[in-house]
Amino acid sequence: MSVIRTILAAFALTAGATIAGAQGMEVPFGTLSHDMKLPVEVSADQLDVDQEDGDALFSGHVRVGQGDMRLAAERLRVIYAKDPETGRTRISQMHATGGVVVTNLDEAAESDEAVYSIDAGTIVMTGNVLLTQGPNAISGQRFTVDLATGKGTMQGPVRTILRPESDG
Repeated sequence: MSVIRTILAAFALTAGATIAGAQGMEVPFGTLSHDMKLPVEVSADQLDVDQEDGDALFSGHVRVGQGDMRLAAERLRVIYAKDPETGRTRISQMHATGGVVVTNLDEAAESDEAVYSIDAGTIVMTGNVLLTQGPNAISGQRFTVDLATGKGTMQGPVRTILRPESDG
């Protein structure tokens, strides 16, 4: 997962809670909500544009930034749609594949792929999902995050590692 390290991953797990092998788990996802109206900056080794639909495919060392959220991946397809109110073309969705990593400040999530639906304000990460916050970690196969509320749901099998804080 060296090429892609970005896309929110944070959860505030309460001390003493342990879940292993569960099929689903709701996870508070950080203390910040994310402003989806901020500009999106993308860098990559290559860009290919489909002239028919205008979709863009970034490949090789892809890095995306929007506010405090960062995403890294091997490939990123940017899907455009017309805004029904203005008629202008805008980003509708971003689909990242290949060692996806999402970060939001000190929280991180890794997965095989991630879909950021801008209109819905959600990120869905699938395939070998791993979330970390400090010494705590949670893994599963599908993680859905609502960026407006910061809440996420991990679907399984779900496994956690919780480390109590030390006093010393």
